[in-house]
Amino acid sequence: MSVASKSFVGPEAARQLVDAHGAVLVDVRTPGEFASERLPGSRNVPLATLATADLAAGGAPVILVCASGTRAGQAKNLLGEGAGVPVHILDGGLTAWRREGGAVESSGRRVWGMERQVRFAAGGLVIAFVAASLAWDPLKWLAAAIGAGLVVAALTNTCAMARALALLPWNRRAA
Repeated sequence: MSVASKSFVGPEAARQLVDAHGAVLVDVRTPGEFASERLPGSRNVPLATLATADLAAGGAPVILVCASGTRAGQAKNLLGEGAGVPVHILDGGLTAWRREGGAVESSGRRVWGMERQVRFAAGGLVIAFVAASLAWDPLKWLAAAIGAGLVVAALTNTCAMARALALLPWNRRAA
């Protein structure tokens, strides 16, 4: 599915879909991120479990939500046309919603967003491997492998490191 065939809705259009058509807000971030901050009335269906979720309950349109719109786009690609209901992506995600004055709920718990966790983990691993390569030169190739993984992640718009980080306790735990 190409980006052109994706159905993006801005925060105002999303609010109208919820009010007029009972659209369901489905947040595809990790449970930890969802517990930290979420759209009022949204439900959490992490990207990793989306394929087995029943989103068509009640026949209402679905609006996929994440922090910026990237994971929601991946979720739409995963669903394809198989959702059984109209599926939209909140353009700009939670960030755009908040920027346009939309209300958010918060547990007070602070879990970094997945993109921030990936940047921290990747940067930390590169620094560690480069430093360790001063003692044993071949370790520099592990730093290069992390860099290559980031390039592949950008080209494919997927991220193996994010999938691995999603398994950590703070990303699996709900509020």
